[in-house]
Amino acid sequence: MKDVASWNEGDWIGAIAALALFAFLIVGGLIAARKSEEVVGHPRGLFVLFYAEMWERFSYYGMRALLVLYLTKFWLFGDGKANLIYGAYTSLVYITPVLGGAIADRYLGQRKAVIYGGLLLALGHLFMAVEGLHGVTDPAIKQADPAINVFWLALALICVGSGFLKANISVIVGQLYRMTDTRRDAAYTIFYMGVNVGAALGTILVGYLGETIGWAWGFGLAGIGMVLGLLIFIVGRPALAGKGEPPVPLAARTEWTLYAIGIAAVAVIWGLVQYQDVIQSLLIVSGLGMLGYTLFEAFKLPKEPRERIFAILFLVALNPVFWGLFEQAGGSLSLYTDRFVDRAGVPTSLFQSINPIYIVLLGPVFAGLWTWLGRRGLEPSAPAKFGLALVQVGLSFLVFVWGANSVGAAALTPVIFVFLIYLLQTTGELCLSPVGLSAMTRLAPLHLGSFIMGAWFYMTAVGNFVAGKIGEATGGEGGEMSKELTLAIYSQIGWITIGVAVVVLLLSRIVRRWMHLDTLEDRAAAA
Repeated sequence: MKDVASWNEGDWIGAIAALALFAFLIVGGLIAARKSEEVVGHPRGLFVLFYAEMWERFSYYGMRALLVLYLTKFWLFGDGKANLIYGAYTSLVYITPVLGGAIADRYLGQRKAVIYGGLLLALGHLFMAVEGLHGVTDPAIKQADPAINVFWLALALICVGSGFLKANISVIVGQLYRMTDTRRDAAYTIFYMGVNVGAALGTILVGYLGETIGWAWGFGLAGIGMVLGLLIFIVGRPALAGKGEPPVPLAARTEWTLYAIGIAAVAVIWGLVQYQDVIQSLLIVSGLGMLGYTLFEAFKLPKEPRERIFAILFLVALNPVFWGLFEQAGGSLSLYTDRFVDRAGVPTSLFQSINPIYIVLLGPVFAGLWTWLGRRGLEPSAPAKFGLALVQVGLSFLVFVWGANSVGAAALTPVIFVFLIYLLQTTGELCLSPVGLSAMTRLAPLHLGSFIMGAWFYMTAVGNFVAGKIGEATGGEGGEMSKELTLAIYSQIGWITIGVAVVVLLLSRIVRRWMHLDTLEDRAAAA
């Protein structure tokens, strides 16, 4: 064990994160067990969901911080292939909420879906701790190791578990509030802070253990985090006040059949994650099918709810643009940071904690800003916020490219530009992600609540696959990342995104009219 006097920056960061994690564990348990119905002006259930999702994100983002590094350094995949696997996996994580959301809406209810998803996730993260052959330098021999099938199984379990948990826990947040409750956007921002507290702590602790002690140590800790989140959700059930229960009582046989469908989905995903080209076709076909079903449902509705569906479609269509750029963080940007940034000895994975730390710091600022502007009638509409988000994420890459080029091709990129790219992406994310979650639950017809939330995550899946394709391109023809090519691609996608943002801002007033915010109170009363 290291003497404290010999600790470096990464050791101190890990120790501080461990202490913070312990404090959050105690506070989360106390809130889950307390009896009062409100905490700081919000339902107690919000904070049960906050802590459950915090631990789930601890495990997910901790594993995500290591994944590309694990693929290239342990399994010896080329840079381009590793980015494509990363994009395929993360896209499947966001596709499966469509299945999980539909099952919860019609049969299982959100609460049971979250518990089932949590069990699958815990298994998946723990299976990630199973390693294969060590000391092998031939990629062909390494990737022929039977243990790689356990790795693919772990990814499949995480994908399906996320499908049952992710959309449904977000839906329960919305169910705690009336449609016209002015606390809704603030509630989702608080919830989103929980996501990012977990992401920051998971990235630091899981990433630090994985890179400095051993991959299995990091992935094992991610599994423990998921178990803790599941326990908090189960203990905190009374705080949910009956929200998220099945729409009609379920027969035991029907319930177990639904769980069997989840296991079958694991088998399907196990195959898909290994054959990434199939996923592209799947995204196109299923995306068109989802669009057709959404329009079919929309045209059965009266004018105002129908136009709300059109507004939803406009907003979710922007997800691939934003997340295609944003998700470079876990793929090409992580590899770039590992090889071409002056890191001063700090483990590469720890840099992925910058974004969630920014969100924890800036989340309250944005929540307060939207409330302050709303009281004065100056708050930008949801589509305008989306346009601002795209401006910022596009600009983040242009600033990064400028900073990298300013020191010359041969020099390492100053680390300050890593902090800047994450800062601009974070402010953009705060204009899009919590706002989008709130808009989906507010605008969706009540009978399509989880399906629409699943569609939101589905288009995020498309963005993650796009991110993988962009990352694959940074590997060039030989599969190994080139600094010059990567910066050229970053510049191109930055300018394209700013162009899209201008169009979105010009159309934002039309889309806002489709939202019919002035009649949402009548809709809530009818419910």
